[in-house]
Amino acid sequence: MSGALKEVRNRIKSVQSTQQITKAMKMVSAAKLRRAQDAITQMRPYAQKLQEMLGNIVSSSEGDVKMDLAVERPVEQVLIILVTSDRGLCGGYNSNLIKLAKQLIREKYATQHQKGQVRILPIGKKGYEHFTKAGFKLVDQYWDTFQNLSFERVQAAATYAMQAFANKEVDAVEIIYSEFKNAASQRFIAEPFLPVPKVTNQTSKKKSDFIFEPDQATLIAELMPKILNTQLYKAVLDANASEHGARMTAMDKASDNANELLKSLKISYNRARQAAITTELTEIVSGAAALQG
Repeated sequence: MSGALKEVRNRIKSVQSTQQITKAMKMVSAAKLRRAQDAITQMRPYAQKLQEMLGNIVSSSEGDVKMDLAVERPVEQVLIILVTSDRGLCGGYNSNLIKLAKQLIREKYATQHQKGQVRILPIGKKGYEHFTKAGFKLVDQYWDTFQNLSFERVQAAATYAMQAFANKEVDAVEIIYSEFKNAASQRFIAEPFLPVPKVTNQTSKKKSDFIFEPDQATLIAELMPKILNTQLYKAVLDANASEHGARMTAMDKASDNANELLKSLKISYNRARQAAITTELTEIVSGAAALQG
């Protein structure tokens, strides 16, 4: 019985050690989440307004000026920008993003994939590792962006995608990322990046009355890349906040599960200890009775 007691004691110590780690990771993620949440909250209205402006300009300027990044053409080559995290222990965060990427390829770009014409540009180590093992064609220069996250690092990835599209190396670019809602909730999104999507709501049917200064072509050529850089940066900030929220939630649940397991183990330990004491008492009583006999 002492062997069983020792095994339960060791399990209790192991669970307590794990619980200390999960609680510490939850606190670290909570601190990082506050900073990441502030960054995306401040960035989102600006990025959304710029994207709306870009869509309106593309819709209202159709045929008036050449816009290489808004040209729709038959889709042969596809580039998918997949934003995952560098580390795990964040629940189903990365697996859901990878699943969405595969679903997008299967439902929208199956023909291109069969011809080997789908490439993945991973931002984040988990997506890079998964699609490397899966044998996909990768653009592998930007997967470590989160190791030193900055606008310039994200801009480099956006510039690669824009140049590839302008040079007709790819015909469509999509972004897959997680939109941050709150610490316990994210929305996994696949959205078009290039060609620049047009505004499709009712107001877009009426041509917007823009006054361009300087001329329209110069302004669009300057403005469009900057807005697209901002759009990708916003997606990466969303993903960064979503990752920390997912990890904080996962570690909180892990700590709760450890509590439940500790309760169960302590009950098992007490039962085993009581059984051992009962056995020892029985042996003592039996021994005493034998001596008296």
